[in-house]
Amino acid sequence: MKRRRCGEAPEPGCLRAWAAESEALAGRWRAARCAGPGGAAARQQRGAFGELLLRMRGLPAALATLPLELTVLYNSLLFAMGASNCAISGEAEGIHQGLLRVLEACGASGQDLSTEELWQKVLQEVTVEELQAPLHRLGALQGAWWLAANRLGSIIGLFRLLSNAEDAGRAPCSGGKNELLSLLKAWKVPAEGSSVSLVQSAEDLKEILCTAAAFLQGLQELEAGNLPGALSLLQEAAGGFCSKRVLAQIYTCLGRCAQRMGKPQTALQHLKRALQVDFQCLPALSHAAAVYRELGETDAELQTLAVLYEALERSSPAAASTTPCSLIQTEHLVHTPALASLFRHRPPSEVKYLLAQRCLQDGRVAAAVEHYLDFLALLQDGLQQQVPLDGGSALPRIPEVFLEAASALEQAGRHQDAITVCEEVVSRTADLIPQTLEFEERPERPSPGTELASGPLSQKRESLCCLVWRTAAYLHQGWAWAKLAKNKEAIMQFSRCLGDLLRVQLYGSGVETTESLLPEVKLLQKIRLLSLVGRGSQFLELGRHREALLDFQHGLQISPGDPAAASYLVQVLWELNRKQEAATRWQKLSESLSEEDERQERLGRCVVRPYPLYLLSCLKQASFPHNESLARNIQDYLRTTSQDLSS
Repeated sequence: MKRRRCGEAPEPGCLRAWAAESEALAGRWRAARCAGPGGAAARQQRGAFGELLLRMRGLPAALATLPLELTVLYNSLLFAMGASNCAISGEAEGIHQGLLRVLEACGASGQDLSTEELWQKVLQEVTVEELQAPLHRLGALQGAWWLAANRLGSIIGLFRLLSNAEDAGRAPCSGGKNELLSLLKAWKVPAEGSSVSLVQSAEDLKEILCTAAAFLQGLQELEAGNLPGALSLLQEAAGGFCSKRVLAQIYTCLGRCAQRMGKPQTALQHLKRALQVDFQCLPALSHAAAVYRELGETDAELQTLAVLYEALERSSPAAASTTPCSLIQTEHLVHTPALASLFRHRPPSEVKYLLAQRCLQDGRVAAAVEHYLDFLALLQDGLQQQVPLDGGSALPRIPEVFLEAASALEQAGRHQDAITVCEEVVSRTADLIPQTLEFEERPERPSPGTELASGPLSQKRESLCCLVWRTAAYLHQGWAWAKLAKNKEAIMQFSRCLGDLLRVQLYGSGVETTESLLPEVKLLQKIRLLSLVGRGSQFLELGRHREALLDFQHGLQISPGDPAAASYLVQVLWELNRKQEAATRWQKLSESLSEEDERQERLGRCVVRPYPLYLLSCLKQASFPHNESLARNIQDYLRTTSQDLSS
């Protein structure tokens, strides 16, 4: 290749001065780094190296000065990334300009070339021995930028050129084949002469690139569901060069991978290892709690959540666990949505809610009450902003949390407190529900989610949610007053619930099946049934049998075969002396209950109720009432009737 100088080289004295200044700057950085955290020092040195680079580029490019110029550029860009704790795309332009300077000094041009094309031209055409080591170092830095931008194809192409080995990608890596890792490992780090002043060695950068590449690709495979591939790559990353913080993240990802592979005990071992490496890796505690829940070890799950809550209260989740010792680190290069999702820091209030929810689900009512009250206190203090109410949050809508708290209070026998909590829901939803909510049911419905993105139906759905919460609050209050033996107050709340439910009007082409209804409408139908059963039971206690009869009959119209409504109906018919009708319904009820028991036995009694947690206490209170004396009376009546007919 024909080469020519684009300009005369600077005086030897000037070159020596630049080299001395570069060495002094590198020395000051090494001293500052050893003294402690170097954030301010990194910013200062970045500016100093940048100024030196500008002075050097003030002269035309010359082969004599290019090795030093590329070294100063390398150091300057290292500080740019280290000072900002991330890879800045704009700084990559500095590499592009450096490559153009190389071509300029060699009498070539590359103004119209992309960065990938520019690297190919430089590495294939520039054979000056003194430039090989600086170019390789700059190539490693370019690889770091591309890795941070997830441009794996560009890195592979670059390191094929740097390694100058066509078959490097065929070398096995961790028992599998991974071209990028094989190329990185095959790359021979250029020797660094005693006169070269680097603030971070190329050997160090190579190790970080290998670790980051394995970690990044492991995350990608984990997200794609290729669990064996993810496991291999993450294990490779765990043996690499990284900070304790990143190593804990890698072990956490290994735990998540093992959990998804159906190996919960192995997952727990990885998660415990993550916490041993860095206890500030609090997401590992969240994932451990999820594994314990999967194993059914509720005590361990609740203990883990309690430790997580205490740790979150004591320290800031964003606090760094270690002091950086290198300008470019693995954490600067690995940024993916999967990583952000796996390591989303839960606010303390969200963990407090999880404790309350799990205690309530497990029947630990007293503990659930305390946790719910603590959480409500956080809300009252205005700390609810700590909790992001997005798809990644464990929290339901705030009114549902109030209703769950009311349910826990009811089950703990604190009925008056439950009434007070529900009143908060009633008052806050009063102005959010229109007088009439009309919904048209169509046989041909749009694809799921499309009709909810915006427009009138989306607003109606929100109003419908408010109506669900308000009527559920009235329902809870009705049962709470019933437990306090305040029948009239209970009837009043059940009636308010039923009155609000009349706001929903369904219209359209005929009566649709239950499956075609919106989930909120289905839930309102269940609330209507529970309110009718509740009010009917209170009428029954007051001896108002005909009013009770109407409620139970209406309940069976809403949900034919409901055991609670059917059983209460048998009871009220018997007390109204309609014994034959009561006996007939009792026989049908007994048969249906036997069939249901057999069905659940076949299913292993794992039937999941599609109802919110806050409704479960109401479902229990409105459950099938076992009246053994009534059953005996009906059986006696049937035997007597049978004997009379046979005689």
